[in-house]
Amino acid sequence: MKIAVLPGDGIGPEVTAEAVAVLEALGLPGLTLFTGDVGGAAYHRHDHPLPEETLQMAREADAILFGAVGDPTCDTLERHLRPEQAILGLRKHLGLFANLRPAKVFAGLEHLSPLRADIAAGLDMLIVRELTGDVYFGAKGQRVTDTGEREGWDAMSYSESEVRRIAHVAFRAAQAAGLPLTSVDKANVLETSQLWRDVVVEISAEYPGVTLDHMYVDNAGMQTVSHPERFGVVLTGNLFGDILSDLASAAVGSIGLLPSASLGERQTAFGTFGLYEPIHGSAPDIAGQGKANPMATILSAAMMLRHSFGMEAEAARIEAAVGKALADGMLGGDLGGSHGTAAIGAGVRERL
Repeated sequence: MKIAVLPGDGIGPEVTAEAVAVLEALGLPGLTLFTGDVGGAAYHRHDHPLPEETLQMAREADAILFGAVGDPTCDTLERHLRPEQAILGLRKHLGLFANLRPAKVFAGLEHLSPLRADIAAGLDMLIVRELTGDVYFGAKGQRVTDTGEREGWDAMSYSESEVRRIAHVAFRAAQAAGLPLTSVDKANVLETSQLWRDVVVEISAEYPGVTLDHMYVDNAGMQTVSHPERFGVVLTGNLFGDILSDLASAAVGSIGLLPSASLGERQTAFGTFGLYEPIHGSAPDIAGQGKANPMATILSAAMMLRHSFGMEAEAARIEAAVGKALADGMLGGDLGGSHGTAAIGAGVRERL
């Protein structure tokens, strides 16, 4: 089991170290960890945010555990040398097109959500976001109109093969969990969304046990904050998924609790190759102070065991340990508590 550990910048090394310690505490046979430079740390050592040796390490691994990238000292660099290009490069070179982001309010922490506690209690959803297409990756530019006015333009498009492969990921996730699937689009005004909906309907015939419904993205945003309990698995494109996943994350109450997975089509001897990372950034203002909450990275490691290694029992053990630590009051500063990075990591390991 070869895992490439890419800690990155800011609090990345701190939170990643605690996740690695949890993995080691499980005593998994054949576990081999490799550490590489990425982001601003890589630029300062190798003059590039994604050095070839790091990319090669990632290619040879069965999964990647990623920390965070972002370094204020690199803000004036040319765009292709900035730390954030590392994660974009990994997605591109490794074909990571499916982003899985669970959003769940842990029992006893409903009061931390900006939503009313009784509404927040119903938030437990998985957003499956297409990651490499849509308007973000379409043709774009600026031009001058006939009247001499500047105009910016971006092309939104999806091919049916792109929709088909992400739809299968979402349907399989819904099928495995016994949950309904909601496909989010804007088919009433966008041809891209109409194709999306048509293909999703076609794919649904292959999953007769999964209940499918469709929702316009504006309504999905409203339902996320008013009736989150109606969602199980949510399937959507890159643009809408970016917005909805951040909205759901904010509703949880802290980004320090939220993991994510980015999967591709490549299969290893164990399962689906993927990159696993917390959704938070590098938080340079608290880097090196031992204040960061490592739970999102620890939960990302649990997702890695589940999706890339088929270790459901071990993944569930980690998730249960995190839940117990939270219930016992092991809260970081992001949750209004005073526990530091190392203490939270040790608390999760004790509860395994």
